[in-house]
Amino acid sequence: MTEEPSHPLFAAIYDPVTWLAERTILHPHRAYLTRDLDGRVLDLGTGTGAMFPYFTEEPASSQTVELHAVEPDTHMRKRAQRRAEKLDRDIEIRSARAESLPYPNDSFDIVIGSMVFCTIPDVETAISEVVRVLKPGGEFRFLEHVAADGWRRRVQGLIAPLWYRTAGGCHLTRRTTSVFTNQEMLDVIEIERMSIGITPVRPFVRGRLCHRRVTDDH
Repeated sequence: MTEEPSHPLFAAIYDPVTWLAERTILHPHRAYLTRDLDGRVLDLGTGTGAMFPYFTEEPASSQTVELHAVEPDTHMRKRAQRRAEKLDRDIEIRSARAESLPYPNDSFDIVIGSMVFCTIPDVETAISEVVRVLKPGGEFRFLEHVAADGWRRRVQGLIAPLWYRTAGGCHLTRRTTSVFTNQEMLDVIEIERMSIGITPVRPFVRGRLCHRRVTDDH
């Protein structure tokens, strides 16, 4: 059995370190992820609950939205639980890895992945799990930092080993978008590559993918 990740120092410094970026660079893109939410929603790898404040805004705060979250790191999860309580938002937070989600097939209308696939050990298995728990016609929405090009890519490659050890297992050089778009059961609604962030955490991609409905003919 794979041990749960445990990064107490990273969990403690995450919110202070990202405070300014959350209120400037990341704010409109996190808001994008919660636009027109409805039904059962899963926040995948919630971390310290950075998405939770957006779930208190309309329409995410609507009675028609049922919120769930998973986070395998106990130190992150405790902070997320405290944030949910502070915001007085009813969110079921469970201990689980993205590669093995504790939900039946077709459980969610929307799955949100926000700056989490950089830390998931097995990205391909995780996106297969996303597809499994999504209802047909449901959406996977994501915001991720990815591998850069040119000199920024060289910088990422040079510091990647140290970054991985000190930033909670974060991979700087992943080309996450291609993994998502190569999943045969996901159709692209929109994907946007954005020159935001500060090297080495730059660029970002955000997007929406739809779980393909399977007809009797296929």
